[in-house]
Amino acid sequence: MAFGVEELRVLRRALALALHPAPASAEDIKDCHRLAESLDEAVREGARLRAFLVADLARYRAALPGTAAGYLTLLEEVLGAGYRPEPDDLAALRALRGNPVAAALLSRCQVLAERDVRARLAGSTAARRARVAPVVPASRTRLLALPGGLSGSVSGGPSEAARGGPADQDAKQPAKRPAQPPAKPAEKPAPAGPQPSRRPIPTPGEVFPRRKPAPPPANPPQHLAAG
Repeated sequence: MAFGVEELRVLRRALALALHPAPASAEDIKDCHRLAESLDEAVREGARLRAFLVADLARYRAALPGTAAGYLTLLEEVLGAGYRPEPDDLAALRALRGNPVAAALLSRCQVLAERDVRARLAGSTAARRARVAPVVPASRTRLLALPGGLSGSVSGGPSEAARGGPADQDAKQPAKRPAQPPAKPAEKPAPAGPQPSRRPIPTPGEVFPRRKPAPPPANPPQHLAAG
């Protein structure tokens, strides 16, 4: 693709506006649009020409070995246009390897074919890894401590889970109970000392003793009955 003098002027002006943003005039905008349309048309024309060359190459390849000279010339042209050799092209070049031009093209096509195979393998491996890799929902990518929890009451700042620290690993494991200190042996009671003597409480019989009846007199008086 070759640019004319006018197209180069427009391209230079567009690059200057991209590097140093400034208000562009209406004429500059129209020129940039025309240049973009010309580039699109050139790309479409290149694609049509390449398709025509590939179809012509297939016809030459099918008529081998009588068309060897035209086939080799056309193959070299389409390789410069971005064509990637097919297995039929490699087989045809192997059959014509006695020709120095065919041998050189065979080496070039083998390098391009190996490069394409490696690129396809790398792409398929990356796609397979992307399918196998688990997708973590956005809501589960980070664990946050609820306000008022143990982390907030102790440290008073953001929890370790919000900082992506060891709390993320602790959240996956069950909470461990704090280690209890070893039980202390029971202390032996001190020997009881002598109890102070307490005065017994007197009973009612001791406070109010019962009176004993008086003994009868030794010589009781005799009363005589009148008769």
